[in-house]
Amino acid sequence: MAAEAREVVVVGNAGIDTNIYLYGMDVDWTVEANFTENIDYVGQAGGYASRCYARLGHRTAFIGSVGEDWQGRFVREELARDGIDLSALFVDPAGTARSVNIMYRDGRRKNFYDGKGHMTLQPDLGRCREAMRGARLAHFSIPNWARWLLPVARAEGIRVAVDLQDIVSPDDPYRRDFVAHADIIFFSAANYDDPSDLMRSFLAVRPGRVVVSGMGSRGAALGTDAGIRFFGPVDLPEPVVDTNGAGDALACGFLSSYVLRGLTAEESVLRGQIAARHMCARRATSAEGITRGELDAYASGLSRA
Repeated sequence: MAAEAREVVVVGNAGIDTNIYLYGMDVDWTVEANFTENIDYVGQAGGYASRCYARLGHRTAFIGSVGEDWQGRFVREELARDGIDLSALFVDPAGTARSVNIMYRDGRRKNFYDGKGHMTLQPDLGRCREAMRGARLAHFSIPNWARWLLPVARAEGIRVAVDLQDIVSPDDPYRRDFVAHADIIFFSAANYDDPSDLMRSFLAVRPGRVVVSGMGSRGAALGTDAGIRFFGPVDLPEPVVDTNGAGDALACGFLSSYVLRGLTAEESVLRGQIAARHMCARRATSAEGITRGELDAYASGLSRA
């Protein structure tokens, strides 16, 4: 893929998710063995986001790490099959990142994450700069090594979006660099009944910034210089079966629409919610994100004032 052809560069971890689907309502801790259905697939924020953009028809590059192991080979093969540029993919000597998700029957999950060597990895800044060159959007998640690429993206004049995930405090020192460099911020409101104060703290740092909070079954919130607006959940025909990747799909649906297609922030929130809700109807996969045609059709039918 020629550098000038890239539209979006995803920066983050991709690895193997193992979903453990319970047959009962909860884990039975009184016995040694629980019988479950266990499924492996390519997941995590970088895996979901890069595949989501590719499904939406965007020319996508991925910057992240995998191990020299069977899991790493599988991740490489799956992303390459999607046409994602892996020229800046690098090796983690500790192996490929893993995530184990205990899945409840209503689609909720409890996540156990192993980021392998992400705290000490040092990406090749030159290779990463080449992968970013010419892109319009850099979509970051928050492995520790990714913070070194934030100033690279800014120096290349790329719009920087960061997913802070399930943040607890605006003063979190780990996320400070990511907040400081972001033009657009996403975060999960899992730790907040009302995310408004957190959103205002992010908006106050930089005029023109956009902040989006995913609120799960409660909907989503949008923060801009004009204020904060709340949007209820969207309803699609298929039932919720798996919430893995919902936050990544929300961000991709929004950014594809707002940054890459030039739609309004309000239209883009709806489209992000549709992409997230679509992902929640897919089980143990990052390969079946919504397509551009599907997103356009749903958005047309669900347009709101």
